[in-house]
Amino acid sequence: MGASSVTTAQPPLYNRSLLTPAQRERLDVVLVSPRNPLNIGAAARAMANFGFAHLSVVAPFEANWREAKSAVGAPELLENAREFATLADGVADCTLVAGTGTLTHRKPDQRVISLPELGPMLEQELARGGRAALVFGPEKHGLTRDDLSWCHVLVEIPTDPQQPSMNLGQAAAVCLYELVRPNALTVVPPNKIGESAALSGSLERLAGLIEETMKAAEYSPVSMEAVNRHDVRVTLRKLKLSALDTRRVMGLFRRILWRLRKHEL
Repeated sequence: MGASSVTTAQPPLYNRSLLTPAQRERLDVVLVSPRNPLNIGAAARAMANFGFAHLSVVAPFEANWREAKSAVGAPELLENAREFATLADGVADCTLVAGTGTLTHRKPDQRVISLPELGPMLEQELARGGRAALVFGPEKHGLTRDDLSWCHVLVEIPTDPQQPSMNLGQAAAVCLYELVRPNALTVVPPNKIGESAALSGSLERLAGLIEETMKAAEYSPVSMEAVNRHDVRVTLRKLKLSALDTRRVMGLFRRILWRLRKHEL
């Protein structure tokens, strides 16, 4: 074979499969009460590796958070991270909130999806202009049942039953790689995009209004209020309400509440 007939194949550059800058701008990585500065740094480096820049930290341990910010690897990303007192505040401007974890010792109220399903779901939400959050729990026990009540879905990270827990940095790297690997995302046809989804903060306001209405109607004993609050929060996310539907339902419950209070007078 002559030298002229030999061609040198160029290795594929996987970076070409990364989400567009506009898409990556609408994904937040949220860490709930992280404890280990090294794990926080590892999660931040994983974000930098795969081109994600928006990190939010909920109720961090202050000393550990300060130590993590001084770590080498992704200092600018950590420096620009947003801090929130509650998960509700941290995901208030998101239309799709995905919690992460395993099903070991957990019976979630939310729909459970496998990690490969996350990419297409995210692509659909971003295609209609939404904003998404990928939420990771504390290293010791992961996301609690209450934490998950703010999530639309639970993303199951497949692990061996012999060692179900995963290091925070590793979990972040695995999930973020899944979102940018070749063929991870599917293109959503325009006619399937649909209306914009309700913001998590809007759903939380609706949940508060429903709770007020339930109290005014003496729906259940005071001892059941916490359970009712959790169930309403979960149910609203299962319904996949659009922003317009959320406003309509709020109008309905405001009217009902007004009638109930008027009757009390």
